[in-house]
Amino acid sequence: MSLSAADVDRFEATRPRLEAIAYRLLGSAVEAEDAVQETFLRWQAADVGRVEVPEAWLTKVLANLCLNQLASARARRETYVGRWLPEPLFAGDPMLGPADTAEQRESVSYAVLTLMERLSPSERAVYVLREAFDYPHREIAGILDITEAASQQIFHRAKKHVADGRARTEIDEAATRRIVEEFLAAAASGRIEPLLRLLTEDAVAIGDGGGKIPARVKAFEGAVAVATFLRGLFKPAAAKRALIGGSPEVHVRTANGDPALVAVVDGRVVGVMCLEITAGGIAAFRSQFNPAKLERATARWAAGDHGEPVIAGL
Repeated sequence: MSLSAADVDRFEATRPRLEAIAYRLLGSAVEAEDAVQETFLRWQAADVGRVEVPEAWLTKVLANLCLNQLASARARRETYVGRWLPEPLFAGDPMLGPADTAEQRESVSYAVLTLMERLSPSERAVYVLREAFDYPHREIAGILDITEAASQQIFHRAKKHVADGRARTEIDEAATRRIVEEFLAAAASGRIEPLLRLLTEDAVAIGDGGGKIPARVKAFEGAVAVATFLRGLFKPAAAKRALIGGSPEVHVRTANGDPALVAVVDGRVVGVMCLEITAGGIAAFRSQFNPAKLERATARWAAGDHGEPVIAGL
């Protein structure tokens, strides 16, 4: 069934919100785009004249597509090479969605997206729709074909699971910038002691290479192990340059609301390290090295002006 120009416009007006929902649900920009495109095909095939509330209809279709995708993704990730981490998005990417409240910003942080992997598909859907997009439970119930009471119960359970895995703290921008600058100086020093002073005792470092770039399956845990790993990571080496195709420049940017170090070789983003900073210090480093999960980052990098790198080459 062909769509009128008005029907296409109606869908396109909803696309940014649909993409933002899908990204939070799936943790992948590529998969989010695919889910939204499939939603458009369903819209194209529907009798849209009988759809009373297009946004609700489209959100319901998208949510169910994502729930199916999450179910199959769990099986695929059992065979994923190494640790699985979400696809990072730079500040300003429309797929990040709303960021007006602390809850909305928190829900798309790299730490929370990673923690949401612990949730069941239904818990993740309810959490995202409620926490990030402020859907009332009555509407969530209609989208997911559950009762309003069930939506409330699932949300409280999901929120508790996320909270149990993360100590939420608000660090002001000036303090964050200072800590990042101190970290870069410490990493460049080649010594462990300056790094230890910046880390929490239970700091962790996790990397996702997707089987294409070497990354340890088991996380580095504890300040000493993390500091030792970081000293090696920031030490120039011919083998690393050969692996990624050159000597990377390192820039400081914001990804998923967190400070991030971006490694770039000849305009190609080869790594994004997101820092989780708490009142006690740097609590986590989550690094995305999988080239398949850095294509969108590279495209957006090419469209921007980035100034001088903080590290000219490793």
